[in-house]
Amino acid sequence: MSRIVVGPFNRVEGDLELTLEVEDGRVASARVTTPLYRGFEQILIGRPVGDALVIAPRICGICSVSQSLAAAGAIAAFSGVSAAANGVLATALAHGAENLADHLSHFYLFFMPDFARAQYAAEPWHPAVAERFVAIRGRAGAEVLPVRSRLLEVMGFVAGKWPHSLAFRPGGTTRALDLGAKTRLRAILADVRDFAERVIFGLRLEEVAELATLADLDRLTARGIGDLAAFLRLAEALDLHRLGPGSGPVMSFGAYPGPDAEGPLFPAGLFDPADGTVGRLEIGRITEDPTRAWLAGEAGSPARAETRPDIDRADAYSWARAPRYAGRTVEVGAVARQLVTGHPLIRALVARDGATSVASRVVARLLEVALVLPAMERWVGRITPGAPFCAVGGEPTDGAGVGLVEAARGSLGHWLTVRGGRITRYQIVAPTTWNFSPRDGTGLPGPLERALEGTRLGDLGAEAAAVQHVVRSFDPCMVCTAH
Repeated sequence: MSRIVVGPFNRVEGDLELTLEVEDGRVASARVTTPLYRGFEQILIGRPVGDALVIAPRICGICSVSQSLAAAGAIAAFSGVSAAANGVLATALAHGAENLADHLSHFYLFFMPDFARAQYAAEPWHPAVAERFVAIRGRAGAEVLPVRSRLLEVMGFVAGKWPHSLAFRPGGTTRALDLGAKTRLRAILADVRDFAERVIFGLRLEEVAELATLADLDRLTARGIGDLAAFLRLAEALDLHRLGPGSGPVMSFGAYPGPDAEGPLFPAGLFDPADGTVGRLEIGRITEDPTRAWLAGEAGSPARAETRPDIDRADAYSWARAPRYAGRTVEVGAVARQLVTGHPLIRALVARDGATSVASRVVARLLEVALVLPAMERWVGRITPGAPFCAVGGEPTDGAGVGLVEAARGSLGHWLTVRGGRITRYQIVAPTTWNFSPRDGTGLPGPLERALEGTRLGDLGAEAAAVQHVVRSFDPCMVCTAH
């Protein structure tokens, strides 16, 4: 048995290190370390409750809107304010734009360049893949960046700027959209649709959304049109359907709530690939365990947690706590959202493979482009110029609330307690905290730690691309992960 350390990683937001125990060329066990302390919860303690809406978005420059919405949701939970219908639609537009921009960045800029590595130079598909996806010089990057920019223009209309907007409030959004803004938003979404249909899928978005069986996916692969088909051919050639398997249930907090009595686009819940059952989400069953973190305290609810560094804690190896649901690890992300929602294609992929995998995680993220973009077109159409975008309520002085949203990478929660108008507790559990969790007090590994077990490294050791594929299939954001 030998031990290798992989890291720091490039093309990852924040700092990440892996310690791998290797036997006979395969990973026997893994430990995932979040090595950079940030302490946003400590920054918020003692401040007026409204400061959370200013500081929380600055946790991350990638999922800034998600952090804003979680903070606003936590305040709304005890403020008595119901968001204006226009505000709900505008918020969903901004959130959808951020998440789709993230999906495109992940696929084209973070994930696919690993297939252009010299390790694969002898493969017949390598020259074409390298020419298109190699980092910095590849054609795909030059094509996707203007489209990502168009998505972020949505923020200009809805929120004034991105990232770190101040427009998102418990009652909606502070910036009204007029008829001219609606027209320009439609034009932006039309440009993004054109790219998605022409470059990613080679099909209309509505046809992609209706893909339901493995045979449907095989036919798309055989057509050979679009970057999804290119990825599917790589997945078959490298057996990515068996790489990085999930080891338990998946979870979603629910994404893109609709106005009035309309339900969210993607519902909340849990799905267990072992038996195909969907369960109701019970927030009270979420705990965090700091046993292997450089943080003081005991396992318990995030609502009662405090962020106090303890760099001398025995057996600690990460700044991330270990989140658990009813004592179990759960995977979060696009594949989790679609399994909970019940999309037949993702259910079929996971049923065939027996667990989530590198392949199903990537397919689910691209599928969401085809599902969310048409919804955004509908949301623009339903905005009523002249009607309120933000409901105004009193400033809460005492209370506690939880704000739950789905960032591109998965389930994000903010737990907030206010006394005398000031924050007394604040706890953040981010998607990568769930997926890149360290071991807990029972020794149970986190989802990535389990997914890496069995990964074949061969003679390449730390240079093996398989490690990169597994890690990047979760699209880590380490700056959100660290408490």
